[in-house]
Amino acid sequence: MNDTPVIHIVDDDRAAREGLGFLLSSLGLTIASHASAADLLATLGNQIVGCILADVRMPGMTGLDLLDELGRRDCPLPVIMITGHGDVPMAVRAMRAGAMDFFEKPVNGMALVERINEALRVSGERAQSLGERAQLTRRIESLTAREAEVARAVLAGRQNKQIAHDLGISLKTVENHRHNVMDKMQASSAADLVRRLVAAGWQAD
Repeated sequence: MNDTPVIHIVDDDRAAREGLGFLLSSLGLTIASHASAADLLATLGNQIVGCILADVRMPGMTGLDLLDELGRRDCPLPVIMITGHGDVPMAVRAMRAGAMDFFEKPVNGMALVERINEALRVSGERAQSLGERAQLTRRIESLTAREAEVARAVLAGRQNKQIAHDLGISLKTVENHRHNVMDKMQASSAADLVRRLVAAGWQAD
């Protein structure tokens, strides 16, 4: 998984690709140029930080088709659409399909860079959230079956005595399991444990 921010430029117009690439490279940004949507999809891999600048009108898979495909793949990268033939319905469709913004050529370089910086900020926050979710998942997977039962009981608001009765185990055993759960989940309190379990997608019974 690559965590280096990359701006992917997707345009069949070589001059347009090189022009945008020069502008963004001069600002110290890392870019990757693609002559087609298919080229991007073939090389994108697990990139989770960065953004995509895609021309709308390209032979084969259009920019809007690409946007739809990225949505089906749950790609986390923000997409900015660029076209020399933009119109209102096209812009509306792009935004509804998940595009972050829509620019017409010739592009205002300053305005585009501002949106790219915003896209990178959004992308970074998404990546951090995904990383935290993955870490939570690993911690939950480290719980034994009994510890998971105790954790679910805590999430449901049950006290130790009730948990012991419900599971048919001693109070001391519940306390031990609960201690292990808190330790593995790195929770500082019952409330913190509940917050982490909810963040991981658990729901109270």
